[in-house]
Amino acid sequence: MPDDVFLALASPVRRRLLEILADGPRTAGDLAARFELSRPAVAEHLKVLRDAALVRDEPVGRQRFYHLESDPLEQVGAWLHPFERFWRGRLRSMADLLENEEETP
Repeated sequence: MPDDVFLALASPVRRRLLEILADGPRTAGDLAARFELSRPAVAEHLKVLRDAALVRDEPVGRQRFYHLESDPLEQVGAWLHPFERFWRGRLRSMADLLENEEETP
C-alpha cells in the first residue's frame, strides 16, 4: 500500500472531502463551497487525493466532477484489521478486569 494514501488521509480537510464524496460525485465548485478555504486550496487537496488514487475526476462540459475511489481505502482497512482485533481484545480484557474489581468487596 503506497505511503501517499496515508499522507493524503493525514489531512482533516482531505478526510472530509472523502466523506462528502461518499455520498456521490460532486463538482469542484460544490466541494470548495463547503469549506472556509480558497478554491485553489481545495483544488490542491483534491490533487493530493487524485495523486493517491483516492478520487478520480471526470470532465463533463465545463465542469469537473470528483468521484470517490474505494480501492485504496479498502486496502487501508485490510491493513488495519489485525490492529483492530488487537485493540478490541485489549479493551475486552480491560472491561473484564474492571468488572472483577467492582465485584470484589
